[in-house]
Amino acid sequence: MSTTTVEREISVEPAALTAWAEGRTIFIELTDGRIIGFPADRFRILKNATNEQLKEVTLRLDGYALRWESLDEDITVPGVVAGNFQLPYEPAAKQQIHHHKKAKESKK
Repeated sequence: MSTTTVEREISVEPAALTAWAEGRTIFIELTDGRIIGFPADRFRILKNATNEQLKEVTLRLDGYALRWESLDEDITVPGVVAGNFQLPYEPAAKQQIHHHKKAKESKK
């Protein structure tokens, strides 16, 4: 009689160690050493947030979620890592036009 041992690799989703915003981009440093960034404009609520509001990002759930208290917005880190965004990607030039129009409207 022979015995076969099968080893299964356990996959653990990376969590965030830190999170910060630079302009319209949110960055997260992951427990596996990667630093990734994503455009805030890929999420409905963040798209309408000011750059100052974006800087208020904090970590929740032991680094598995990003939180913006003043916006009442939560985004999961595994979702970001997997590329699960609410909105399609807009090239930078198109984003600048959107934010320029928004700035003009707020001055009225």
